[in-house]
Amino acid sequence: MSRKDATTGTRGSRGGGGHGGEGLRGRLTPGRIAALVVAGLTLVFIFENTQKVEIRLLIPVVTIPLYLALLGTWVVGGLCGAYLSCRRRNDRR
Repeated sequence: MSRKDATTGTRGSRGGGGHGGEGLRGRLTPGRIAALVVAGLTLVFIFENTQKVEIRLLIPVVTIPLYLALLGTWVVGGLCGAYLSCRRRNDRR
């Protein structure tokens, strides 16, 4: 097998490009399904907790609904995870 044939075979097996028959089934991997389930359960947990709580932000004490504090923490965690994921992907190149 020539070098060109090996390269073409590798590209085809990565799941990108011209595989029209793959569709949604190829995109829904077990890891992505698990992430969607965890995200859904997290959102249910966040919006079920509606009581007001006191939170200390460095010096001031703020009284806000617990779901806003949880939602803010979830968003910050997601942004940190996305940032670290992008850095790791760029480091491999």
